[in-house]
Amino acid sequence: MRLSGVDRALAALACLAGLLGVALSAAAAHIPGADSLKTAAQFLLFHAPAILALVGFGAAGLARPGLARAAAGLLVVGLILFCGDLAARTWLQHALFPMAAPTGGFALMGGWLAGMLCALVPVRA
Repeated sequence: MRLSGVDRALAALACLAGLLGVALSAAAAHIPGADSLKTAAQFLLFHAPAILALVGFGAAGLARPGLARAAAGLLVVGLILFCGDLAARTWLQHALFPMAAPTGGFALMGGWLAGMLCALVPVRA
């Protein structure tokens, strides 16, 4: 099994999400009223393993690689927008841009829907 460059990038971004999830958890523990950071940390930590799994399923031939990459990519984009907006609101006192968090949330839901399709759509023989 070989990982493509895209797969490697997605796996690296998943690991970065895990790292940032730990960092935001620590920051939230020391900042009074940082509930948004706690939420962002949880989202990062919950989605990082899912991204790694999708990359692995696609690379191992257990799911259609393109569909697995699309699902993982949607999760990455969703995390950037959703968690980035929550962190910006906490530290910068303003949003990334209007509707960043809801857009990220919809991207996350799309990623999970695409992940479901990875499980249901058979791999071509």
